Amino acid sequence: MKRRLEVCIDSVESAIIAQEAGADRLEVCANLVIGGTTPGVSQFKQVRKACDIDLNVLIRPRFGDFLYTDAEFQMISEDIRMFRELGADGVVVGCLKADGSLDSDRMGALREQAGPLQMTLHRAFDVCRDPGQALEEAVSLGVDTVLTSGQAADCLGGKETLKKLIRQADGRIEILVGSGVNAEVIRQLMEEIGASSFHMSGKKMISSGMAYRNRQIHMGVPGIGEFDIFRTDKEEIRRARLVLDQK
Repeated sequence: MKRRLEVCIDSVESAIIAQEAGADRLEVCANLVIGGTTPGVSQFKQVRKACDIDLNVLIRPRFGDFLYTDAEFQMISEDIRMFRELGADGVVVGCLKADGSLDSDRMGALREQAGPLQMTLHRAFDVCRDPGQALEEAVSLGVDTVLTSGQAADCLGGKETLKKLIRQADGRIEILVGSGVNAEVIRQLMEEIGASSFHMSGKKMISSGMAYRNRQIHMGVPGIGEFDIFRTDKEEIRRARLVLDQK
């Protein structure tokens, strides 16, 4: 299977950096600090204008679990149609039932809504009850890719599960390894389990350009200040690319 490097980004600036550093594909998101949510229309349009590689759009209406209300599911469905019309190459989605199984009915409806677009089942897969069964259901639904850490906190911790999933997939569906990915992890997992597709953010913290800073006010995520900005690190992506391109 073709070696692939996907980079998740939540800004136009990061998108440009990732493409220049060698990403094959971008996952376009908002709010990566909370795991990613659906990006804004204007953000996507600017990324589409700036980048000529494949853009897969995360469709996730909120932080938290993947058990969606009817209203949330309607939002997901409508967003898929909207981003398809705006020129996305793929969508990244995932719906579960309360018992931890893949919601195949809803996933099938989303597959139909996506039409010719690539479809990735995101890390909802990592909190499902039976990954082997969910993988077979994803294949039968026509899902193209499963993004997974092997149901562990990071992909090294899930290495053995990832190995089983790659073997089970047997080329029928792409197993996209995510969580904790960097150049050294790529090298290790290529050698040890035969992984060939990787997903990373490669982000670093940069300081805001604000000269005046009122530090008495905090409105964001605990532990991250208003004057901290996540941005893709070009060198991290470049190093990952170099490892993937080694014979």
